[in-house]
Amino acid sequence: MTERREPPALSTGRDDGLVHAAADLTESPHDSQARLRRLLRVSQSMVEELDLEAVLRRIVEAAVQLVGAKYGALGVIAPDGHLERFIHVGIPEALAARMGELPKGLGLLGAIIDDPRPIRLAHLGSDPRSIGFPPHHPPMESFLGVPIRVRAEVFGNVYLTEAASGAFTADDEALLGELAATAGIAIDNARLFEESMRRQRWAAALAEITATLLSEHEGDPLQLVADRVLELAAADLACIVRPVSAEEVRIETAAGRRAAGLEGETLSGRGSLSARVIASGQPAMAAMAAADVRFERGSTLAVSVATAGRPVTVLSASRDAGRAEFSAAELEMAADFASQVGVALELAANRSDHERLALLEERARIAADLHDHVIQRLFAVGLQLQSIAGRLDDEPAAREQLVEQVESLDRAIASIRTSIFALTAQRGESPTLRHRVLDLLTELDPVLPLPPHVGFSGPVDLTITGALADDVLAAIREGLANAAKHAHARRTSVSLAVQDAMVTLEITDDGVGIGELAHTSGLANLSRRARRWDGDARLESGLDGGATLRWTAQVPAPARST
Repeated sequence: MTERREPPALSTGRDDGLVHAAADLTESPHDSQARLRRLLRVSQSMVEELDLEAVLRRIVEAAVQLVGAKYGALGVIAPDGHLERFIHVGIPEALAARMGELPKGLGLLGAIIDDPRPIRLAHLGSDPRSIGFPPHHPPMESFLGVPIRVRAEVFGNVYLTEAASGAFTADDEALLGELAATAGIAIDNARLFEESMRRQRWAAALAEITATLLSEHEGDPLQLVADRVLELAAADLACIVRPVSAEEVRIETAAGRRAAGLEGETLSGRGSLSARVIASGQPAMAAMAAADVRFERGSTLAVSVATAGRPVTVLSASRDAGRAEFSAAELEMAADFASQVGVALELAANRSDHERLALLEERARIAADLHDHVIQRLFAVGLQLQSIAGRLDDEPAAREQLVEQVESLDRAIASIRTSIFALTAQRGESPTLRHRVLDLLTELDPVLPLPPHVGFSGPVDLTITGALADDVLAAIREGLANAAKHAHARRTSVSLAVQDAMVTLEITDDGVGIGELAHTSGLANLSRRARRWDGDARLESGLDGGATLRWTAQVPAPARST
């Protein structure tokens, strides 16, 4: 006599409740066991899948096969209560395209959204909540819909139509309810996995940006941040925004297919999320940004990139209308990312300041060494050579060679002094007047026998700017050219001073003097330029020969207050 063995008990996390519920599905025990086995296989298949889109489609396909329906769909509920996504099986894609837009969650579909309880109908069209079908929609009679809950949240609904038996039964409803419960677990697992992977990508991007900012990166760090956010947030537009005034913002950087024409623009920020974040410093998100804000369209999130001692910078990302909205988890990740980026930008700025300070200190040290050692030694050598040359009256050729070497030393000293000034002066966005004067002397070096001695006094860089600076440079050029070409001078000196709103330029030479000069057009040009500034230009004889050009000008009133 063969002993009859009972089938082993199955455990699925729902224990005996699922087994007993499935065992009562039909009158035939063999059919009950078959449907139970299918349910368990489907449940295992769903919970093993970690891709959310794949999970959702697998749920619909399993529901159709398990209950025996011709058509099935799964609607994902958006925060505003409408359907965010609608995944369907059974209807060919070509026919679905002819039907137009997918359902938005109205009629019977909306009824389950408003009241998340199962709905089972033998004749769909007889229900007063039914609103009919769009053109080209296939005929449907029987209907079964159940909600899918993820923990306490209603994630969406499963809809089935056209039961193979003609109408859905209470057993079908119970079986689909069990499937929906397992589907909630599978969806939750997939969402958690998806979120963990997103966090990992945000963390990896932050590490990359930090490493890049702290390295010898020559590109725009804000552009790098915008590009990464565009990718990480799956956005259509990412912007770096800074306040200009109470109602205007400047788009420092933009990335994405809608970025053209935005970067560098100053736009109205009234009503924008960015303006709200600038005012509060807190992250913000909107399902549909203001229509008149060009840099915020569709679903938008905005977070602050705070750096010490600087205005709030806002990082915004937008998705076009029709795409999935940003979630609270995505806003949280973007806010964490932005705060860490702010720290990285601050560290990069501090590192840059430290390197610039170290460079200035090194330049100052080199300049001091040149001034204290090299120039002094060259002066000493020059004096010794001059002394030797003075004792060589009987050897004129040797004396001439020594004099030439002394003049070469003078030129070397002048060049070193120019280098010292270039090392110690701080360059702004445009060259200072001192730099322009030194550049001019370098330009005139082929014309002048010896480099001129140059001296500055007073705040010349602060007060001599714009058109006045151009005229001062023109006066220096004219005066030195006249001294070399017409007065045949070998040695010249340039002195530029500012005192009591008066600019005084003196160019002294050892040339033939005023009496021998036949050209006066140069002096006329100098006088004309001086009169533009209520000044004057005079050429006077020197005490020991040669001549001195004295050119003056009044500093304009705005420059005096600088």
